[in-house]
Amino acid sequence: MKKSYFLAIFCSLILAACGGSKVTKPSSPVPGSKQTSSDSPKKGGYYLDDGPHANPPDNLDDIPNAIPKNEPLYKHSSKPYIALGEKYTPLKSAQSYKKRGVASWYGKLFHGKKTATGEVYDMYSMTAAHTVLPLPSYVKVTNVENGRSVIVRVNDRGPFKHEREIDLSYAAAYKLRLIEKGSGLVEVEAIDPDQYISLAQSEKSTPLANPSNEASATDTITPYATAEAVKMDEIDEPQLASVQNNTMEVATPQHYVQAGAFSDETNATTLQKKIQALAIEQVAKINRVYNNGLHRLMVGPYQTRQEAEQIANNIRNNLNISTIITIK
Repeated sequence: MKKSYFLAIFCSLILAACGGSKVTKPSSPVPGSKQTSSDSPKKGGYYLDDGPHANPPDNLDDIPNAIPKNEPLYKHSSKPYIALGEKYTPLKSAQSYKKRGVASWYGKLFHGKKTATGEVYDMYSMTAAHTVLPLPSYVKVTNVENGRSVIVRVNDRGPFKHEREIDLSYAAAYKLRLIEKGSGLVEVEAIDPDQYISLAQSEKSTPLANPSNEASATDTITPYATAEAVKMDEIDEPQLASVQNNTMEVATPQHYVQAGAFSDETNATTLQKKIQALAIEQVAKINRVYNNGLHRLMVGPYQTRQEAEQIANNIRNNLNISTIITIK
């Protein structure tokens, strides 16, 4: 147990290179890449020999937010530790945590290496490092300058520099438009998984008017995207009466795995073929759905969340991509 604890502390100290170095913006091209004005937003400011890969993915904005859920805390996450001569005492709960500070990001130097929890760091997933928040925990991070927000899963320690609040994955920083500057002022607000799940269930259970009585593949409702929900005051009286009279006849919710969402249909088609090639599900259950300007790759339906999670895990493990589970 002590050995594991000191290993976690050692990993934390390694991250000091990310949190304690000066932010620099390369004056020469990144090795193996062509530094042009068209791709510079994906290169941006970074720390010393860290940074993005030579050819970052094109669909970074399509990477879905982390989905808050209740998870057991990493057994060493609440123990005080020392990094760069400073003592940190982790919080036992993230409840009500809300703070403004500077966000930075870390990339290829740590990509594929273990985080403080022992998980492998993926710079293209929605994760973050924090000095005192419980591991794991979920937070909403908002770029104060442009209002952009993301939801990330905190599973690492850092950055170990007083004026920095959080270290974001490359993907999260890109979606907040922090890559080019290297850092920026953000607001970090903890998300209570129970409230998040309750909100999701409440929104997804809102009756939808559907004259054909057929489920629409585009009626996916997720938290923080309430524009897709049909509000009761937007349903006319005849429809409302029909909904109220048939409340007891609502079908059992079905679970779907969203493997990706792309503005370019070609990318959705490519992913569809990759998942079909895995032979983990019937071809008929792997479909592209166009909704709100995005081509979503959906797998399902499944009667239970457990079935959906099994498929989601298979896709993540085989293709190293993020997945989310939706209900309708």
